[in-house]
Amino acid sequence: MSWKLNRPIKRRSCVYKCSITVVQLRYYCSTGQSSDLDCDVLWIRFAVTMVTTGLADLVLSVTGNPGVVGFYRTFMQTLHSRCGYQHPVWAVSHAGHCAPPASMDMIEDGASAAEDDVFGLDGQVEHKLAFLRNHVPRETSLVLIGHSIGCYIILEMMKRNPERKVLKALLLFPTIERMAQSPQGKVMTPVLCHMRYVVYLPLFLLSLLPDRLKVGLIRLMLGGIRSLDLTVVQPTLGLLSGDSAANAMYLGGQEMRKVLKRDDTTIGKHLDKLIFYYGATDHWCPVHYYHDIKRDFPLGDFKLCENGFRHAFVLDAGREVAKMVFEWIREDLRSRVPGDQNTSFSASAGRL
Repeated sequence: MSWKLNRPIKRRSCVYKCSITVVQLRYYCSTGQSSDLDCDVLWIRFAVTMVTTGLADLVLSVTGNPGVVGFYRTFMQTLHSRCGYQHPVWAVSHAGHCAPPASMDMIEDGASAAEDDVFGLDGQVEHKLAFLRNHVPRETSLVLIGHSIGCYIILEMMKRNPERKVLKALLLFPTIERMAQSPQGKVMTPVLCHMRYVVYLPLFLLSLLPDRLKVGLIRLMLGGIRSLDLTVVQPTLGLLSGDSAANAMYLGGQEMRKVLKRDDTTIGKHLDKLIFYYGATDHWCPVHYYHDIKRDFPLGDFKLCENGFRHAFVLDAGREVAKMVFEWIREDLRSRVPGDQNTSFSASAGRL
């Protein structure tokens, strides 16, 4: 699909300190037109030069919904450290899911956005492909990590751009089929597809509250999570600003309508590169989905969670999931870095 924006629509997130930075990048769509629809890219330390010069493999994460990279901060920091800081680790937010900074000059064109469905499911796939075309050299080998709907997006990326060099694609809690038929989907489909406009007014009123009060409400809402990662509070605050939450709900409605049948053709074509990780108590992707795909692809690598991780693992288990993911990809990465990687990987593991 080819699409473009006649005028720019900007979406951004906050800028993190320490080793993580969120940067703003323009990209060009498949038509060759400059869209200026900004994506949020989270990278760690000096890794950008390594990718843009083709000197390192890239670990690229595609988020779930809401698609805000800030939720993955702990996960990415841990993964980068476990890799011995030898490989850049990036994540791309979904278009429209991050609030722009106050200093940004905004130019809105809702008509063109609606016409091209920029914030819909297909538009989000094109958004990620456009990012790769314009910011990642074709010779760069990729390790793709998808979470939830990010898994569907990754399969679509591999289908639409099979020339990309993908070493591995890890699909965590994959919502790649029958979403509306899942236990959570049955509850959320009426809300996301037919009633989401009712929620817009409360969201708007909530956005008018002082940040301090909103932070208090967020902490209260998430207070039941025993080991809550407090780094998720700030991105949640950003999600409640502007149109971000509405765009996330719109994408959710499309997920319910469009994520129906599992793409067995693409899975079969890339089976040797895919690792699936299913939750044991995941209401978005019930266990019988795991048994179904394992039966249909007996040679595939399908794992069932034995650690009690929730679907939204970034809320309290980002560090643990990152350590697990590293063990799955360490051999692929080690074989592609000059020198003795046992030393650097082991040293980094000792720090976490």
